[in-house]
Parts: sequence; C-alpha cells; structure tokens
Amino acid sequence: MRTLICLLLFVLLCGAPGFAQPAAQGSPKPGEPSADVQALITILENDQARQRLIDKLRATATEDHQASAEAAPETTIAQEVAAYTKDAAESASGLIKTTASLVERIAGVFSGGVSVDVQSLWNAVRNSALVVVLTFAVYFALRLAFRRFQRTIANAATRRGRFERLGFIGLSALVDALTVLAAWAIGSVSSLSAFVIDQAGQAEMNRALFLNAFLAIELIKVVGRTLFAPRWSALRIWTLSDTTAAYWFFWLSRFVSVVGYTMFFLAPIVAANVSDDAAQAVRVVVMFAALVLALIVILQNREPARRWLLRRSETRRTDILGRFLAGLARIWHVVAIGYLVLVFVLWLAAPATAMPFVLTATVQSLIAIAIGMLLTALVARVAGAGISLPTEVSERLPLLERRLNAFVPNVLRMVRVLVAAIVLLVIAQFWRAANVVGWLSSEVGQRFAVSIVSAILILVAGGLIYLAVQSWVEYRLNPNYGHVPSPRERTLLSLFRNAFVVALGVLIVMLVLSEFGVNIGPLLAGAGVVGLAVGFGAQKLVQDIITGAFIQFENAMNEGDVVTAGGVTGTVERLTIRSVSLRSLDGAYHLIPFSSVEAVTNFVKNFSYHVASIGVDYGASIPEVKQAMQDAFEKLKEAGFAGDIIGNLEMHGVTEFADSAVVVRARIKTRPGKHFALGRAYNEVIKEIFDERGIEIPFPHVQFYMGGEDKPGKSPPPRAQPRRPGPRPTTGKTGRGKAGRAAAAGAASTKSAKRRRKTRVTQDGPPDEGHDAPGQAEGS
Repeated sequence: MRTLICLLLFVLLCGAPGFAQPAAQGSPKPGEPSADVQALITILENDQARQRLIDKLRATATEDHQASAEAAPETTIAQEVAAYTKDAAESASGLIKTTASLVERIAGVFSGGVSVDVQSLWNAVRNSALVVVLTFAVYFALRLAFRRFQRTIANAATRRGRFERLGFIGLSALVDALTVLAAWAIGSVSSLSAFVIDQAGQAEMNRALFLNAFLAIELIKVVGRTLFAPRWSALRIWTLSDTTAAYWFFWLSRFVSVVGYTMFFLAPIVAANVSDDAAQAVRVVVMFAALVLALIVILQNREPARRWLLRRSETRRTDILGRFLAGLARIWHVVAIGYLVLVFVLWLAAPATAMPFVLTATVQSLIAIAIGMLLTALVARVAGAGISLPTEVSERLPLLERRLNAFVPNVLRMVRVLVAAIVLLVIAQFWRAANVVGWLSSEVGQRFAVSIVSAILILVAGGLIYLAVQSWVEYRLNPNYGHVPSPRERTLLSLFRNAFVVALGVLIVMLVLSEFGVNIGPLLAGAGVVGLAVGFGAQKLVQDIITGAFIQFENAMNEGDVVTAGGVTGTVERLTIRSVSLRSLDGAYHLIPFSSVEAVTNFVKNFSYHVASIGVDYGASIPEVKQAMQDAFEKLKEAGFAGDIIGNLEMHGVTEFADSAVVVRARIKTRPGKHFALGRAYNEVIKEIFDERGIEIPFPHVQFYMGGEDKPGKSPPPRAQPRRPGPRPTTGKTGRGKAGRAAAAGAASTKSAKRRRKTRVTQDGPPDEGHDAPGQAEGS
C-alpha cells in the first residue's frame, strides 16, 4: 500500500504539468482586442514609432543573447533540479486548486445551489427515446440473426487450420460490424423522420449524440467480441477457456457501455438542459464508479495474472523479455492501479485536454509495444529455423554451419535489446517524458545516433571478418580438400588463429571507443605502461611467451608429434604461445608452460628408427640369427609395412655378450612416427621365425649340471649313485631343498633385472594408438 501511495504522489508531481491550470481564467471577449494589441497597432501605423520599436527589439535581443551566453555556464545541476522541483510544485498546486473548485461546484449541484429544469430534461429524453428504442430493437434483432450465422462459421472453423481459422474470424468480425452499421443506419433514418415531426434543433442534436455514441461504443464491443469470442471457442484468436473469455468480455462491455453512453450522450444532454456543473457531476460520479470497478477487477485477478506472467517468463529464462515478465508479475497490479488513478486525476484536472492526450498516448504505446513484440517474434521465428548451408560448402567448411548457428542466439538477444530500447524511446516520446525527436534533431543527438550506427557496423564487420578468417583456416586444415596440411602448417595456422582473434578483438574495441569520442591515443600509451608493469610483475609469463616463441621459430614440435617436454612424454594436442598440451599414454592431459621446458625430445622429427636388439642363446648360430632377422624384415614388408619403411635393414651384428644371451642388433628406418607400430609387428614376426627354426630366446631359468661339458658344449649324462642309508641331507645339492630353491630364484631374479635394465625403452608408441606404457621391454 505504501508503494501505491508513493506512486500516486509521483504521478501528481510529475504527470500533471500542462494539465493542471485552472479553467476559470479571465480572457477578453471575442471580437474585442485588448489594450496591448491596440497599442501595438498604433505603433505599427506610425513609421517612426515602428522603426524605434525595431531598433529597441534588436538591442534587447543582443543584450539577452549576451546575458544568456554569460549566464549559461554558471547553471549547475542543482539549480536545474531546483527549477524542475519548483515547476512540479506549481503544477501540483494548480491541480489541487482545480480539483477543489470542481468539488465545490459539484457540491453546489447536490446541495440545491443550482436549479434543475426537470421539464426541459424530460422533454430532451422523450424526444430521443423513439430513436433509442428503435435503434436497440433493430440491433438486437440483427444480433439474433447474426448468432445463427456465427454458429455456422464456428462449426466450419472447428476442423480447419490456423490460417483458415483467421479467415473465418475476420469474416465473423466483418458481419458483426455490419450489424452495428445497419442498426445505426436505421436509427439515422428514424431520426430524420422524427426531425420532420419535431422541428426543435436541440432534439436533433440529442438524437445525433446518441447515434454517434451507439456507433462508437458498439464497434468497440465488436473488437472485444472478436478478441475474446465468449460464445465460440473456434473463433477465438488465442487460447482461453470459455469462462475466462466470458468473464473479461462481460466486464469490458459493461465498462465501455456505462462510460461511453455517459460521456457521449447523457452528460451532453444534462449540460444542455441543466448546467455544465451538473453534467460534470454526472461525469465524475460515473468515472469514479468505473475506477472503483476497474480496481476491483484488477485485485480479483492479481494472482491469476501473476501466475500467467511467471509461466510465460519460465519459457524465456535467459532472455531479457523473460526477466522483464518475471519482474512485472510482482508489480503488475501496482502499475495498473497507478495508471488508472493517473488517468482519473488528470481527467479531473483538465478533462478537455488531459483525457485525449492520455488516451492517445496509451493507444500509441500499445501499438508500439505490439509492433516491437511482432518484430521480435518474426526475428525469433526466422532465427529458430537455423542456417543450413549447401552440402558442398559444409564438406569444405564443416564447422561454418555450426559457427553461424552459434551466433544466432547472440544476434537474437541483441535484436531484442535494440527493439526494446527503441520501443521505450518511442513511448517516452508519446508521453512527452522526453523529447527524443528534438534531441535526435540536435547536433549532439545526431552525433550520438551516427556513433551508435557506426559501432553496430563495426561489430558486424568484425564478426564477418572473424568468420572469414576462421573459415579460411578451417579450409586449410581440412585434409579432404587441397593438399594435406603438414604438422607444421597445423601448428602455425592454430597459432595464427588465436593471435588474430586477440588482435581483432582489441582493434574492434578501440574503433568502437573512438566512435563514441574516446581518445584512444592516451589509452594506447596507458596500455603500454600497464604492459610494462605486468612484464615486471609476471616474469614467469614473459618467460613462457619468449621460450614458446623460440620453440616455434626453431620448429621443435608441432601438433600431433610425440615428444618429451618438461619430463612428460605424450602427443602434442595443442600449442599456444605460452604452453604446450600433451596427452600421455595413460590418457592424462598435461598442460606444460614453456618456462618449465629445458629440453624437447621429438620422436617423430623427419624420420624414425626401430632398433631391434634381440638376445639369443649362447649355443645359437649367429649367421642363422642374422638370416632369420633378415627374413623377418622381408616378411614384414610383405605384410603391408613396405610404405612405412625407408631403405633396407641395417644389420649391426653382435653388440653385447650379456650374462645369459648374445645380443644381436639391427635397425629399421621408417617414416616419422611409424616405428612404434612397425616395431611391434617386427617383434611378432621374429618370435614366429625363431620358433620355427629352433632359435632359443633366453629367459630366466635354472639348469642342473653334473660335471663339465664336452667339446661340442653339451652336458654329459648325469652319473647315478646308489642311495646310502642315513638321514636325507638338507644342503649340498643345487636345486634341492628350500635353501637351494631360494638361491636359484635369487640368481634368476638378479639376471632378469640386469637384462631388463639393458633392454628398457622409454616409449613404445604414440598415446593415440593405444600402445604399451613407456618403460615396457621392446624385445628380448
């Protein structure tokens, strides 16, 4: 309630200027010029007096211009606020005086201070009664016939589509309006007939007042019946229940009928036959009753309207319109009550000027809001369909369609904000809250409008340039068209794209600021000072950028390479000027700043090698092992790896005599990054050939020897000795007893550990191919 009282006080102070002047002002009678006008005529008839007047006016104009030029800079905001407050107080005072005068005159009517000629009033009503009765009788008869026609239209529209239903709704509204026009025409003919009988001029005026009021009010009801269609749901424009439609049309028709016939028919008759004060009393009583009725209807529908607005806002949670509806749901009744009270108070203050202005501004505001909502709905409908590109363009630029559709919500949001701003400015112009047209006509307004348009064009151009560059980079990275991009090209194009986006964003911001009159020169100088301060405060960041720049200049790594950087081995997924992103073999994502990279190991630079270090038994024939490795190489080429192999097998021969094996090494040169898969396949082929040819690959085990070896290196058969009676020895026989088994296991584990240390590798394949973990043995 306090909010409503504050709103009414604000309305009385700010909404009444121009309408709150008392009506009873002294003015000269028509046809009699005032003394000032007569004196001016006398001066203009005399040539010398006229010239002196012109010279004096010029001097006065020059003095006023100089005085205003000197006084203008001294005007402060506080003085302007004080002047506005003074004008508002004077307007409120005039409003109170006018209202008090009106109340006093109305009290005089009811207290008997004004004489009422009852006979004259009765004659006026009697002379118009025939036309009134005949017009309403014809209208009701036509309405009965129209209802049958409307039932037929409603039945036909039930099974039709949306656009066809709109046609039936228009046809129904047209026939309904024709019934009103037919009744009005018959009433006009009867009025002329009555004029022949009754030659009184005032009676003719009364009948004309009624017919005009009838035409205007019933046509307004036709609009209400078209919008709500209380009897036929098939002819209803929007979805409403029958009860709701009948409820709103009932109150709308009663309100329009009471107010309309009182204002346009009854009050003029009372004014003509009684007095203007009596007519104003009738108007005030009826308008106050209509106000109370409207307030009751608003309070009755407070909660249903709030729930409806909240349901509408839930469908647009991220939209500015949704937030507006959610806020309006809480205060809509306060706004509606304040508006109705404002209209009533302004009508009391100046019924001849305030009421037409308020009604005109209201209708214009509703039209502006409807046009804004229609434009927003059309844009949303077009944008909701999305952008579909031709198949060829989508194949060349796979991400362009998705990128364009990603801009649609942002563009739609900007359009809604722009439309809402324009609608608010138009409404402010209609209500004279701000002289928008005058401001736009001024130099400052024109400069601001040009700046807004220029800023919008700059943003649009920047968006188009961004799309063009992104599409070009995407086309160059597409392996299905043109030449296949190298890793170096992918890296440089990605870096160029990131740097271009940052540079374009900074440039667009600078241009937009310059359009609004911001001097970007000091801004650039300040940015340089800030950059220097940031450089001193963030030395690590500067080191990251400098190191990353040199790494890129030296082409140490590219996207897709398998590298070791910062102690982490993995595939390069993303390179920026500050860091490198690696995906390790276990799928972990590592973000490594370049300041922590001391050395880069690239496993796929130019070419790669698979080093096959094969350990064989000491009793194996080395030439047979070499031939087996060569045969495995040929078989590997036949298996489909010939395209990945560069040159022949490089046989290095015996490279080490290990504790339990003779190590024979060979090397295969491959294309960059192909040595991982090729090495695994080569190990499989080596194992198959060694098994076929009986070449043993040593593994940790324990052999039991009796005596020495013969010349060929074979162990002689064991010498069996008879078992002597006595206790079983627990020591002294290798491989027997717990102590012997433990010693053998320890020796075997020691040899196995030495052998693993000699054959350990750091990487067995790129992480994206699902290879073994780093550190796994490549071969034995």
